[in-house]
Amino acid sequence: MIEDRQPVKTHKFNLVNRSFGVITGVKDVVSFDLNEIIIDTEQGLLMIKGINLHVKKLLVEKGEVEIDGRIDSFLYSDLEDGRTQKDNFWGKLFK
Repeated sequence: MIEDRQPVKTHKFNLVNRSFGVITGVKDVVSFDLNEIIIDTEQGLLMIKGINLHVKKLLVEKGEVEIDGRIDSFLYSDLEDGRTQKDNFWGKLFK
């Protein structure tokens, strides 16, 4: 019996000189401020940390975001135990 599987959608993070990034496979920008941007992507939640971060362009129909500022780190959150991505991410963040 063949399972009904949805194909994994493409997600890319192209970073240039730690100061400009283009992210594809974006579902939503969850939150953002000058030091942190949280993005819901096709591959899980993505937390970007840095200084003077800005969401320069959000193209919802294309699932694309452009960011700039000094990017210091990025971290993905994965699914575990059947929890949703947001439950998992926030649960780990506030443990």
